[in-house]
Amino acid sequence: MNKKIKILIVSPEISPYAKTGGLGDVSNALPKALINMEQDVSLVMPFYEFIKNQRLKLKEIAKDNITINEKDYPVTFFRTDFSPETPLYLIYNRQLFGRSKLYGYPDDNLRFLVFNHAVIKMLEKINLKPDIIHCHDWPSGLISNYLAKKKTDDFYGKIATLYTIHNLPFQFQQDWWKVEKKDIDRGLGLPNISSKEKIKYINFAKRALINSSIINTVSERYALEILTPKFAQGLDKILNERKKDIYGIINGIDYTVYNPAFDKNIHYNYDWNSLDRKKKNKISLQKEVGLEVKADIPIIGLVHRLTEQKGFDLILQLMDFLLKLNLQFVVVGSGDKGYIKSFKKLARNNPKKIAIYSPFTEKMASRVYAGSDIFLMPSRYEPCGISQMISMRYGSIPIVHETGGLSDTITNFSPKTEKGNGFKFSTYTKEDLLMAIVRALENYNHPKTWEHLTWQTMRMSYSWELPAQKYLDLYHLAIKKHKNTNK
Repeated sequence: MNKKIKILIVSPEISPYAKTGGLGDVSNALPKALINMEQDVSLVMPFYEFIKNQRLKLKEIAKDNITINEKDYPVTFFRTDFSPETPLYLIYNRQLFGRSKLYGYPDDNLRFLVFNHAVIKMLEKINLKPDIIHCHDWPSGLISNYLAKKKTDDFYGKIATLYTIHNLPFQFQQDWWKVEKKDIDRGLGLPNISSKEKIKYINFAKRALINSSIINTVSERYALEILTPKFAQGLDKILNERKKDIYGIINGIDYTVYNPAFDKNIHYNYDWNSLDRKKKNKISLQKEVGLEVKADIPIIGLVHRLTEQKGFDLILQLMDFLLKLNLQFVVVGSGDKGYIKSFKKLARNNPKKIAIYSPFTEKMASRVYAGSDIFLMPSRYEPCGISQMISMRYGSIPIVHETGGLSDTITNFSPKTEKGNGFKFSTYTKEDLLMAIVRALENYNHPKTWEHLTWQTMRMSYSWELPAQKYLDLYHLAIKKHKNTNK
């Protein structure tokens, strides 16, 4: 029996209200799993302007002013229902959040500084006193910093914090490695908010790592990787000082959302016992995107942000050679304009072999998962990765680089033992990636072997049930540690 505790989840994005990637999915699915475990859950996020178009039932519950550097930022607190009995609080300031995108502005530090302050003030304003605040990624990173300075306060002093690292290179509004030495935030005390210039250098992630009760990453391997200079993104000293407080929990998949058995975006619903219907989705995909319609040509799908991190440099280095093989590619994603331009040029020159859809849409993503045979995800590094877990449920066999959550979730398939769920390569080179693709194609050329691999991979479970229990255990650990530290 899990002891009931009060949990406040703070995230800059929560699907379906606002989402740019996996963080939005996690911030939606984890609370659902915790609610199913009969925990007392609340959520809070910024009220972005575009949320107004979603026709939510909103109730204004309070107003306040956040003063930063002698300037007032009025905030309005709204409440809507995330689920029955589970409130989602939205914090609105038109100047800071009345914009078309979630991130990518030169004043992002100011925007989320105000948001973090507002979360703290909201608690007392509406008398919400959680046992723990779960802060997701850098935009919520100052909450533990401010709470640490209130540890003797009657209202705030007993609140523990968990900080989840989703992607460590993102620490504040700009690239940390471009900051001159004189401007680096040491992370001590409270943030310096005396000027716009000082605010833009506040390192939210560093301050979260220093002040949070417990820290976790989104896979067990990534939790170990970030203790090394190669993956620590300049924070290895702090991370190693907090080593005993760092844990890894692999993300799950919400199978009420990602499931070919009832996905409304695909032409033919199917499961592991009706793989003939998956083949119909393949034919439909080929027709829709203009590829040669042929059931026995393997389709490689890519559904990602088009960034260097996701391995697109390696892929492009191999494309001229790969397009000479009996292969097709369908790419879906938004991101780097240079990559998009390169793939569009390849698609123009090879219209029967490659197609690209940008910007990203959920509809095309689902159709590529359902219609592809192989899913390519050769990320240079990957804290967790959700795409490879989605692809497995849709029967698209992943090829991945052996790093982070990709290593934790994918094991090499052996046709002799019939064990494994994909294909991995260990060295981040185009040669190693090519060898993994060749191994996959060799197995694809044996239809019975491939069908067995697809069948058993689709049956693997990466639901949120186990990760949610692990998070609940971490919450209890954080609460206990916070109590002991404050004695």
